This record gives sequence, C-alpha cells and structure tokens, in this order.
Amino acid sequence: MRMGKLRADLVALLFLLPFLVIYILFTIWPIIKGVNMSFYKWTLIKKMKYVGWDNYSKMIHDKDMWAALGHSLIFVVLTTPTMIILAIALAMIANRKSRLQRFYRSVFFLPSVLSVAVASFLGLFVFQPYTGLVNSALHWIHLLPQNTEIFWLNETNLSWIAIALLTLWWTVGFNFILYLSAMQEIPDEIYEAARLDGANDTQIFFRITFPYLSPITKTITMLQIIASFKVFMQIYIITGGGPLDQTRPIIQLIYETGFKKNDLGYAATMSYMLFAILLVLSVFQYWLNNRKGAQA
Repeated sequence: MRMGKLRADLVALLFLLPFLVIYILFTIWPIIKGVNMSFYKWTLIKKMKYVGWDNYSKMIHDKDMWAALGHSLIFVVLTTPTMIILAIALAMIANRKSRLQRFYRSVFFLPSVLSVAVASFLGLFVFQPYTGLVNSALHWIHLLPQNTEIFWLNETNLSWIAIALLTLWWTVGFNFILYLSAMQEIPDEIYEAARLDGANDTQIFFRITFPYLSPITKTITMLQIIASFKVFMQIYIITGGGPLDQTRPIIQLIYETGFKKNDLGYAATMSYMLFAILLVLSVFQYWLNNRKGAQA
C-alpha cells in the first residue's frame, strides 16, 4: 500500500518536474537575484559595488519615490470603486432577458481583447484637442463652445480622468464576465419569491443580488487594487507621466531608474517595496475572508 502511494507520488513528480524547473528558473531565481541586486550599486553593464542598506535608506528619503507611490494610490482610488460599480451595472444589463442580450455581452467584453498599446493609442485619439472624439462630441451637442478646447492630457486633474476612463473602458470586460457568471448562479426562485412578497428592484438588488455577489466582489476588489498599483503602459503612452511628472506611477519610476538612469540596484529596491505593499494587501484580504468565513 505504502509502496504504491510512493510510486504514484514519484510519477506525479515526474509530470510536474518540467513545470517546476521552468518556474524556478524564470520566477524563483529572478526573485532571489533581485533581492541580491538591491544591496549593490548595479548598472546595466555590471555589478559595481556592495552598498548594503544604502538603497533602502535612500528610498525612504526619496521624495520622487513617495510622489510616484502617491500617484499610483490616486489611480487605485479612482479606478477600483468605479470599476466595481460599472462592472455590476453592465452585468445586470447583460443578465436581463432581452433580444439584445448577446449583443450586450459581446460589446461589453470586446474592449478587453485589445492590447494595452492599442487601447492607449485609441485613448490618445479620443482625448486629443481639436480633432479628438470627446471634444468633437462636446462641440456637437453644444456643451463646449466652438472656439474652446479641453486639453485633457495637459492638465493634471483632466489627465487622471482621461487615464481612468480609458482604463475602465479597456479592462471592465474581465470583471463584467465574473459578475455575470456570479449572477447567473443566483436561483430564479429567490427573485420570484421576493417579487411575490412585493419587493421592488432596488430592494431585490440590495437584499438579494448584492449579498450573493459579496464573495466575488472581495476577489475583484483585491485583483483591481493590485492591477491598479501595477499600472504603467497606458500612462506611459498617453501622458508619459506628465504634466511635470504629476501622473507618473511607481512602476514608471522604477523603469526610468533602472533603464534610463542606469541604476538597477535602486530600481530593484523600489520593486521590492511595491512587492511588500501588495503582499500585505493580499495577506490582509486572505485573513479577512477567512475571519468572516469562520464567523459565518
């Protein structure tokens, strides 16, 4: 009996071995190497010298790093709640039985198949002055005078709005599908019983739909926070971190430090600071879910 179990374990290990080798080579080893780099003055050419904790001390007193981290936090605050609300709203529209149900599902999900580069260049076209789609539409409906233009990408607050709107449009499809799947698992009998008891649509949503969506909402919230902290490419393409670095996120600062300023050691230090933040958030969510599950 024991020999048979051991043989089965060995066979399973042989099947897993190729994946383990690749995972260790391309994931575990780079993590270890990155930690090592953070303790050195390291350029793109070679390892220069051991600096100990100097990179970490420099990071603590680095105003640019704290500013970039604050910009990433702004993006998290702008996109996470709105993403949740938008995804739920779209899922409710697509979950209603109608002739346009398949059309809604296709249209709501379609932007998420675009690459970040394509979506970002579309954003440049949409928000540019004079010929951009947004300004042209505002002129057409007479909300914007004909001789007036809104420079979405040249003012800090407007830039954040443009970046957030583009990101929501581009990424909401994935969360929309998750919510739609969760809604389809809610038994129709519960809705029918609620309507027989005289409940209106608002009461049905807050007393039935939303509580059923609570577990997936927690997961989506954490995934969205992590994804928002890692934002880089759309901001880099649309504003370049401007104006005056007021939209530069922490990932862009890490990229510029490592590959433009040729300081990979300090870039690795900031990377592990961000990794620590995301790890703490993930552990907190895991603890919160387990705690509420135990109380239930």
